[in-house]
Amino acid sequence: MSVFKRFREQVKEIANLSEHVDTQAAQKAIRGNIYFKGPNVWILAFSIVIASVGLNVNSIPVIIGAMLISPLMGPIFGIGLGLGTNDLDLIKESLKNLLVMVLISLLASFIYFLITPLSLSNPTELLARTNPTIYDVLIALFGGLAGIFELCRKEKGTVFSGVAIATALMPPLCTAGFGLASGNLLYFIGALYLFFINCIFITLATYTMVKYMNFSDAVFESSKRQKNVKTIISIVVLIVIIPSIWSAFTMIKENNFNKNVSEFISENKVMNKAYIYDYKVSHHKGSKVELFISGETLTPADKGSLIETAAKYGIGSEQLLINETASAETLNESEIVKSIYERTDSEISRRDAEIKRLEGIIQEMQQNEIPYVQITREITNQYPSIKEIFISKGAQVKAGETSRTDAILVAIKTSTPLDGQEKSRLTNWLRIRLNFENVVIYEESI
Repeated sequence: MSVFKRFREQVKEIANLSEHVDTQAAQKAIRGNIYFKGPNVWILAFSIVIASVGLNVNSIPVIIGAMLISPLMGPIFGIGLGLGTNDLDLIKESLKNLLVMVLISLLASFIYFLITPLSLSNPTELLARTNPTIYDVLIALFGGLAGIFELCRKEKGTVFSGVAIATALMPPLCTAGFGLASGNLLYFIGALYLFFINCIFITLATYTMVKYMNFSDAVFESSKRQKNVKTIISIVVLIVIIPSIWSAFTMIKENNFNKNVSEFISENKVMNKAYIYDYKVSHHKGSKVELFISGETLTPADKGSLIETAAKYGIGSEQLLINETASAETLNESEIVKSIYERTDSEISRRDAEIKRLEGIIQEMQQNEIPYVQITREITNQYPSIKEIFISKGAQVKAGETSRTDAILVAIKTSTPLDGQEKSRLTNWLRIRLNFENVVIYEESI
């Protein structure tokens, strides 16, 4: 057996799932967790309030605790299982329970944020749940894969708790409730979008693994009903997959645009006597960035240069909006201070970079520095007739030629001239000792 075949067999043996999974037990567990009644109703309401408090006070541990308590994952896995096993009744039941859970979650968080006395002066955790990114897609997808593996595994571990934390279904619903309570439609839409992104990709991951692990399909009374159900399921799968791919593609583009904008702003913070004191990125009807510039008005040449630089970062002229309405006189005190600090930080960063560059040059020079005294001691110990040594780095240029060759010149003063063999041995020793091939010895007798 070839090495490649042996390696492939070992990989297949290591990755084999047949001995570690129980699909029948997993089906039973998923079906049992989709229903939302009794204790699950109260547990969900309590976890929503806990998550709302955590978001309210920017406490990550509290938010994590709410995720662990929440029973939201059950119906989502139920939808994925239904799609994978052609069980239309399971899909309907799971969707119904998920919708009830979402409505109760929104109601609980809405009531909390409506009556909470706590301040929301810096709601960073809330804001983080209003703008989905490609990372949320990846987390939901791989979190869903880990979750279905854990449900199928014979020996249960702590993976499911990690999945509940990673996929973060609770915080977006709480943020949507906050959006309703505060009348902020953007918060509400953005948070619900993040929640449904998570749901769709967890469902997609579940569907994929159910198909991969060959879960048993639903049993039908007639072949005609089986065909109709499979057709409906196929349409639903396409409805789930196509928007998922489009969302992922859109988010990748938006993420790359945000990264390019950040790098572009960092490089062009200061322009002569004008500077960018703020900017705003928008992805509504195409990605755009608006620059807020203070100081002297930009000349047409300055604007042209700015647009040309933006193009290097993949930002087209139609995507770049320059706002110069805020001159130094119209800025308030806090904006002026902020602008000064940003300009100072930019200058400090530039100088730090220059210092690091110069330090690198100095370090390289020190590393290449010849240990003159030590080499003199070593040479005079081997050749007592040598009384003085001059060592210098330079260039060797032959008469009539324009090219040059780097060389190290070693001039020695001797009381007794070295013979040819001694001079050759010294030259070879210096080449090794200095780690430099072109060593030239000049000898002068005293």
